[in-house]
Amino acid sequence: MTDKLSENSIAAWTSLIRASERALANIEDALAAKNLPTLSWYDALLEIERAGSEGIRPYELKARLLLPQYGTSRLLNRIVEAGYIRRLSCTQDGRGHIVQITEKGKAIRQKMWPVYAQCLKDIIEDRLDRSEADLMRVLLDRTGPDAPSTPT
Repeated sequence: MTDKLSENSIAAWTSLIRASERALANIEDALAAKNLPTLSWYDALLEIERAGSEGIRPYELKARLLLPQYGTSRLLNRIVEAGYIRRLSCTQDGRGHIVQITEKGKAIRQKMWPVYAQCLKDIIEDRLDRSEADLMRVLLDRTGPDAPSTPT
């Protein structure tokens, strides 16, 4: 392992982080301007809705959202209090529970999507052509911890 990184690698990392922060801030601002919940609520509601009528265990949701356990628990508590999801006892495990989206939760997620989609259009589609967006996806996919270290 080397202690030296190229200036290009450092600049690429800095650009990635700055772009991510700008994009997320843009989305959060747009949602707040419409008095809608935060993006983390949208992501949780989407995953819970995708789980269907059976619901999803919080540990499964945590893995999909990439949040720490305490972050997932707090997030779910706030979404339950808002009435967008409900907790039910898990029949397979008396200690655990599952979460299901409510009709109110489906409605708020559907209300959030056009705002979120417009931000994605503004951030990606309006600034990159299809081949640039494809290239960005491929390059970013190669930076993940499980990604191959060489192009495929």
